[in-house]
Amino acid sequence: MASRSVNKVTLLGHLGRDVETRYTPSGVPVHNFTLATNRRWKDQQTGEWKEETDWHNIVVWKAENLAPHLQKGKQVYLEGRLQTRSWEDKDGNKRYSTEVIAEAFSIILLGGRGEGGAPPPDTEGVAPPMRTTRAAAAAPSPAPAAADAPSQEISDEDVPF
Repeated sequence: MASRSVNKVTLLGHLGRDVETRYTPSGVPVHNFTLATNRRWKDQQTGEWKEETDWHNIVVWKAENLAPHLQKGKQVYLEGRLQTRSWEDKDGNKRYSTEVIAEAFSIILLGGRGEGGAPPPDTEGVAPPMRTTRAAAAAPSPAPAAADAPSQEISDEDVPF
């Protein structure tokens, strides 16, 4: 009997930079960006609030028209898998890079700087999936409902960049 394993990552964070899109020689798009996730806790000794930011390298393959939707500061939910690559640098040192490989259909745009980020009232707190087709990119997005905004909304001061 073969053993089972799971390689699944779920992240909710803010984009650290705009998406960078490159193409393979055969024309397949590859999108790269960084995602910041924060952990906040109260120090038991001092009573002060502390915060720690982790940065994740995200790679998305074969997604059409992804870059216009993902700009620095936007809040994003995504699911993917971890992948570690290794190579030798120019000095012969072994280098490693761990990335989250995400599928375009598993990325949900939640909002960010200058956008309320609150979902329309009929979604009950669930943001719609991000659209990646050209026709969908031209469709207007619904205006956020200010009355339904969560009480602990993230402000520009909460974003680590």
